[in-house]
Amino acid sequence: MELFDNLFDGNKNILPYDGTVNYYGKILDPQQADHYFNLLMNSIEWVNDRAIIFGNEIITKRKVAWYGDQPFEYSYSNTTKRALPWTKELLELKTLAELKTQETYNSCLLNLYHNGDEGMAWHSDGEKDLKKNGAIASLSFGAERKFAFKHKTTKEKVDLILGNGSLLVMKDLTQTYWLHRLPPTKKVFMPRVNLTFRTIDNFQ
Repeated sequence: MELFDNLFDGNKNILPYDGTVNYYGKILDPQQADHYFNLLMNSIEWVNDRAIIFGNEIITKRKVAWYGDQPFEYSYSNTTKRALPWTKELLELKTLAELKTQETYNSCLLNLYHNGDEGMAWHSDGEKDLKKNGAIASLSFGAERKFAFKHKTTKEKVDLILGNGSLLVMKDLTQTYWLHRLPPTKKVFMPRVNLTFRTIDNFQ
């Protein structure tokens, strides 16, 4: 994967049906990617994620942050977040993602995974606040991690490795028919920062 990561065709759909996922490979060189990784680790207002499951509040080791054009409210896992103002680095990366994907975004949910023990369970991003069938652009920095899709009905799976400085976009019917996850692994010891640029439609 490392040798051919820059050869990905961003116009090719990696899903076989019922959605569109484009993987652009590494759109930043290693020096640029490391530069942004260090800035994001130190400049973002990271907090532990909270979720209410069966009436109990769960606090994750994984940390999150939420930024946007305005103080959007975004609700998931029975909790609500209010967006912080963009930082200079996030605006630079948003512009880059918009140029590459030919889409526009007004917000960004960031995740910080400290090592391979931390991941994300199967889910789809279908919250009511999000633009229906809108594009979600995912930029990855730091440790390379496996990312997986699973069709909700057929259970067919598609896996790929997201590298440092890489860009993936999910759009169209992807969230309706596919789940995705970041599986935990014992082979990764370094942090990964993931930026998911989104469009909030349900303005508060």
